[in-house]
Amino acid sequence: MGEAANRPIKTACPYCGVGCGVLATSDGQGGAAISGDPSHPANYGRLCSKGAALGETLDLDGRLLWPTINGARAGWPETTKLIADKFTEAVARYGPDSVAFYVSGQLLTEDYYVANKLMKGFIGSGNIDTNSRLCMASSVAGHKRAFGADTVPGVYEDLELADLIVLVGSNLAWCHPVLHQRITAAKEARPHMRVVNIDPRRTATSDLADIELQLSPGSDVALFNGLLRQIDAEDALDEAYVSSHVEDISETIAAANVDTIERTAEITELAPELLKAFYRLWIDCEKVVTIYSQGVNQSSAGTDKVNAIINCHLATGRIGRPGMGPFSVTGQPNAMGGREVGGLANMLAAHLDIDNASHRAEVQTFWRSPTICSTPGLKAVDLFKACGDGRVKALWIMSTNPAVSLPEADSVAAAIRNCPFVVVSDIVAETDTTALADVLLPATGWGEKDGTVTNSERRISRQRAFLSSPGETRPDWRIICDVAAAMGWHDAFNYDSPAAIFREHAALSKVAERLGLDFDISAYAEISNTGYDALQPFHWPANAANRVATHGYRFFQDGGFFTKTRRGRMVPVSYRPPARVTSQRYPLRLNTGRVRDHWHTMTRTAKAARLSSHMAEPYVEIHPADAKRSKIDPATLVTVESPFGAIVARALITDRTPEGLVFCPMHWTNQWSSKGRVDAVLESVTDPISGQPESKAAPIRLSPFEPAWHGFAVARREFRPATAYWARAKAGAGWRAEMAGAQTPEDWIAYAQELFNAPAATPISVFDRKRGLARIALLEEERVIAALYSANNLVEIARSHVIGALNTNAPAAAILAARPGAEAPDPGATVCACFDVGVNTILTAISEQNLTDVEAIGSALRAGSNCGSCRPELRALLARATYKVAAE
Repeated sequence: MGEAANRPIKTACPYCGVGCGVLATSDGQGGAAISGDPSHPANYGRLCSKGAALGETLDLDGRLLWPTINGARAGWPETTKLIADKFTEAVARYGPDSVAFYVSGQLLTEDYYVANKLMKGFIGSGNIDTNSRLCMASSVAGHKRAFGADTVPGVYEDLELADLIVLVGSNLAWCHPVLHQRITAAKEARPHMRVVNIDPRRTATSDLADIELQLSPGSDVALFNGLLRQIDAEDALDEAYVSSHVEDISETIAAANVDTIERTAEITELAPELLKAFYRLWIDCEKVVTIYSQGVNQSSAGTDKVNAIINCHLATGRIGRPGMGPFSVTGQPNAMGGREVGGLANMLAAHLDIDNASHRAEVQTFWRSPTICSTPGLKAVDLFKACGDGRVKALWIMSTNPAVSLPEADSVAAAIRNCPFVVVSDIVAETDTTALADVLLPATGWGEKDGTVTNSERRISRQRAFLSSPGETRPDWRIICDVAAAMGWHDAFNYDSPAAIFREHAALSKVAERLGLDFDISAYAEISNTGYDALQPFHWPANAANRVATHGYRFFQDGGFFTKTRRGRMVPVSYRPPARVTSQRYPLRLNTGRVRDHWHTMTRTAKAARLSSHMAEPYVEIHPADAKRSKIDPATLVTVESPFGAIVARALITDRTPEGLVFCPMHWTNQWSSKGRVDAVLESVTDPISGQPESKAAPIRLSPFEPAWHGFAVARREFRPATAYWARAKAGAGWRAEMAGAQTPEDWIAYAQELFNAPAATPISVFDRKRGLARIALLEEERVIAALYSANNLVEIARSHVIGALNTNAPAAAILAARPGAEAPDPGATVCACFDVGVNTILTAISEQNLTDVEAIGSALRAGSNCGSCRPELRALLARATYKVAAE
C-alpha cells in the first residue's frame, strides 16, 4: 500500500503480549508519529517506552531489501524455486522429517497459519516449532493438563477487579509495563487492593508490593503446594465447585501434604511467618488473580509450577469469575496467535491435537491435504540438535534469531552451520543467524504488513500497514505461499490477501468447536475484505452465540472444561530443584531476563538511541558478598562462565539479587557486544513435558576480566571496535561504545583514526602518561566527528555530557574536557527514557524545587508521566534525597 500521510492508522504494537493499540501517522517519507490508541481496550492509550519509540525504529538502515543466495543478490523467482527444490529433494530422499521450520511470535497469525499448513498438512511433518517454546510452552502444557486445552481463563479487566494480585516470576514493571500501569492505577483507586510479588530478585515491580517473597530459585512448586496444604487445613476449599467441576483433588492434596510448613520454608528459603502471612492473605481474599510469566515457565519444572498455581485456583473455585483466576502473560506480541494456529510442534491448528487421530483426520479433510503429520515434531532445542547431528537437511528460520536466543547458543550456531541448506526470512540483513544462512529472504516489517495478532487475554487485534513495502520485501505469508506453490500445491495456497487466510483460519475453528474445544472465531469465517480491514479488537470465542466478545468473556466459572470428563484436573506435583546443581567449580546460579527499554535481540529497539540510554551495555547484578569472594569491584568487567560458554559484562554490585544468584539480561548479540550473548552460557536442559529450556538457574562462576586498558568512544558515524571487549549503542545522532583492550596501542592517535575509519582526520589530543590517560578528538572541516577516551582503569567522564556535546557541535576543547561547565550541568545517566531525563537533573530538581513525590517530579520534568516504567527508580531517588537530608 502507499503511505497515508497525516491520517492516523489504528494498529497494534509489535513488542510484548500485552497487545497495545497504537495510532501511527505516517509522515509520507518513511517515518511516522506514534501514540497510544485511547480506544483500544488493552491499553486505553498507554504505551511503554519501547512502544512510544516505535517511530524511531522505522528507518531502512540495516534492512534486508532483496533476496540473496550465498551472499549474492538474487531475484524472487530463482530464490523461490531453489527453496522449493531443496525442500522437495530432502523430503524425497530422506523423508518429511528431514526438513523443519523454526518460526516466531513476531509473525502475524496469517503468516503462522500458512507455515503450519504447509509443514503439517502438505510436507507431512510436525517439524515446525517457534521461539514461543522459549517463553510460553510450560504454560501451554499446564493449561492442557488442567483444562484440557490451552485456555487462558481470564481477561485484563480482572487485574483491576481483584482484591489481591499475586505476581510470580514476572517483573511486570519492565516486561509488561502497561499492565503494571493498569494495576498501579487500580491500586491507587482501590487502596484495599493488595499486591504480592514473588521473585528471587528485588525488581522494579517490588515497588508495588505489600508483601515480597524473595524465594529460592525454582522453588515455586513448594510455595504453592504449601498454599494448597493450608487451603485444605483451613477447610477453605469451594466444596460445591470442586464436587461439580474438578477431579483428582484428593491425590493432589495428598502430594502437597507430604511437606510441612517448616520444610516449605527450608526449600523456599522464606521465613515461616512470611509464608503464613502470604497464605493468610490469599485465603482471605476471594478475588485473587495470580499473574505468572517467565520466572515460572523458563524452568525444568515449569509445567509443574503452572499446575501448582492452577491447583490453588481450582480448589477454591477462584477461576472464571470477575477479579480471579490464574493468568499467564505472554512474552511476544503473537505468541497466543501462534498457539491458535498450531505453531508449536506438538499442536495442530485451532488447538487440535496431533496425537488425536480424529483431530488429524478432521484437519486433513478441511485442508484437503495429501497427508497430515502423524506424530509431534521436534521441539526447539531438539530441532537444532537434529540440525547438528545431520537429521535435518533443510531448515527455514522465520523472523527470529536462534543463534542468540537458544541455550548453548554457540552449539546452536554450529548446528545451523552444519545443516546442508538454511533459509532465513527476516527484516534485518545482519544478525547472528542470518550470517549462517544460504538464502536470505527480505520480509516486510511492522508498519508495512497486514494481519492479526492475539494478546495475552485472547484479544485479537489488527496490525495494519501504514508504510510502503521497501525494496523487494514481501509479507511472510506471501513468501511461504509462493514456495508452497513451487512445491506443487498452488491451489491450496492460492490466497490473494491476509483476509482470505483469516477467513480459512476462522472456518477451521468451527471444527474445533464442534469437537468440543475452546478456540472458536467462526463468527468471522465469512468476513469480507472490507470487514477485515475495519476489524475491531475482540475476544475469542466469537461465534453465532457470542458474536462480539469485547468485554470480558471468561472461561470455567460454571465448569465446562475441555477434558474428556468436562472437569478440570488438579495435578499432583512435587518440588524438584533446578536440573543442574552448583558445585565448587561453578558455585553460583545465573538468572536471566530483560531490561526495561529493550526487546529480545534488539534488532528493532537498538535503532532508537534513547532506548539504549538507560542500559547501554550488558551488565551482571552481583550480591556484594559474592563480588567480594570473586574479587570483583563495582563497575569493572566480569567474566561469567559455565561449562558451555562465557560472556563478559559490566559488574553492578547490588543486594537486589540475593547471595548466590547472579542476574544478567539476554538482549545483546554479536552486533551490539563482543561477548554479551548470555544464552551461550545456558545449558539446553528442558522441562520434560513442555520442552521449554531452563533459563533461570544455570550454575556459573565469576572472575574479573582484566584488560590492559579501558575506553569510551563516541562518533557521528557508525563504528565497531575490534577490542577484547566492546559494547556499542546508538547515541543521539551518532554512536557510542564501551571498550577494553588486551594490549595498549603504541600510537593512540593512529589507533583512533583506524577505529573511526578517519585516516585523514585532524587529531587534537591530551595525554597523561603517568595516569595512563589518553583523550583524542578527530576533526573534519573543523568539526569534531569522533572522540576516544582511555585509561588504565575505568574511564571516569560524564558520558551524557560528551554525547550531548558531540551532537551540539561543541568545540574540541569542551569535548576533550569531558565534564560540563557550570553553564551546562551534566544530566547524568538516563532514568526516564521517554523524555530523556537524567539522574542528576532529577536529584537537582528534588533538592532545589523541594519535590516530595513522583507526581511532582512528573510535573516539573515530565519524568515518569508517560509509560511509568521509571517510577520505581524515581521513588528510590526521592528516598535517597530524603535520607541525605535527614543525615545532614
